[in-house]
Amino acid sequence: MNYYLAIDIGASSGRHILGCLCNGIIVTEEIYRFHNGMIKRDGRLIWDTDALFDEIITGIKLCGEAGKIPVSVGIDTWGVDYALLDKKGARIGEATAYRDNRTSGMDAEVFKFISKEELYSRTGIQDQIFNTIYQLMAEKKDPANRLDQTDTLLMMPDYLHWRLCGQMTAEYTEASTTGLVNAFTGNWDDEIIGACGYPRKIFPEIVKAGTVLGGFTPDVQRLVGFNSNVVLPAAHDTGSAVMAVPSASENMLYISSGTWSLMGVERDAPDCSEKSRLANFTNEGGYGGRIRYLRNIMGLWMIQSVRKELERDYSYAELCDMAEKEESPSIVNCDDVRFLSPESMINEIKQACTELNQPVPQTPGQLAASVYNSLAVCYRDTALNLEKLTGKNYEATHIVGGGSSAEYLNRLTARYTGKTVFAGPAEATAVGNLLAQMIAGKDFSDLRAARACVRRSFGVKRFN
Repeated sequence: MNYYLAIDIGASSGRHILGCLCNGIIVTEEIYRFHNGMIKRDGRLIWDTDALFDEIITGIKLCGEAGKIPVSVGIDTWGVDYALLDKKGARIGEATAYRDNRTSGMDAEVFKFISKEELYSRTGIQDQIFNTIYQLMAEKKDPANRLDQTDTLLMMPDYLHWRLCGQMTAEYTEASTTGLVNAFTGNWDDEIIGACGYPRKIFPEIVKAGTVLGGFTPDVQRLVGFNSNVVLPAAHDTGSAVMAVPSASENMLYISSGTWSLMGVERDAPDCSEKSRLANFTNEGGYGGRIRYLRNIMGLWMIQSVRKELERDYSYAELCDMAEKEESPSIVNCDDVRFLSPESMINEIKQACTELNQPVPQTPGQLAASVYNSLAVCYRDTALNLEKLTGKNYEATHIVGGGSSAEYLNRLTARYTGKTVFAGPAEATAVGNLLAQMIAGKDFSDLRAARACVRRSFGVKRFN
């Protein structure tokens, strides 16, 4: 029996999920879970990449101790963030986190060199102030200008893969989030990079998910006690999550629901039209060169932040139960940049309701009801926009990821959108990561066969 290890690292936690194919069913086991989060250091929000790598090693080592050595390992993370390396492979400073405010105003700086219209027509990427293209402009404008010292830029999962096996590459789905990849060629857009004044040499070759990078370095082998191949999954976590949508097709919407909600469809080709740009949809890379045509929605970040601020440690289930009892929740625009990284999410929600002349939520139940209903309204509006842009009518939405377990939100989504909602699997990102490795390992012939197995293996709930 072949074991595969998916290391799925999100903005708040990471997990090592071991998977295998047993009697035609995908069987998964959580080997290790660890905390992750942005930390403040020297005035910047950063990721502690050394601590992250230590956690990666700890989880891999536990596989050996359990007698379940994986034939391959793959890592997925969030998009847009990166590490900068010098000629000797040493990291130059810290890996700055996307919620850091250093990118404020950097979109205007980029637009001095390339218009927002042309940028979208080439990359098809949704305009968000934390996109890598704007982060690199912040680097360039910083007096320290780390780009002058940089030999290689590695996106976050590529950096962690490199530390495991010594190979420097740029996985396609992750690279596509940067705003520097041409949506039509799938390669770095040299004209954009040149116009912005970024050194072209720092961007490594883009390779596809499923690529076998090779075994662990000798140092890693000594640390974990065995050797495995490193196989690239769809390294952007949403790319992996979409792989695990068991009913994915151009006739069904999907929502990858977690800290962010990514709502869209799979397509064969990008839509970089002006209509698409004005609707703020994005064309991110998918497994097999397909396009994830979607909109990035603030997602469960708001309720996660509210929960942290409450005096009592409520579970999400408790918050959902209290929210469901509220009859007339206030609705805010959960896509408003004010909710990206506020000092206090609760105060920001209250202020937004005040400005909108809506009742100001006071209790935990009222706050939760406001967040969940606002999110469902955003899903409804996004679905309507998708139908206008694609000229199709979608009868159902498939929700995967941690948010698929929030039955209250699933019912709200079905009610507001008027579409049937299918929910599950909850660990879609890790499952999708495993699928890419299993296809590379010949356990599945292709993604269609892998998705059919996901439907057999994991429970899918229906909401009308």
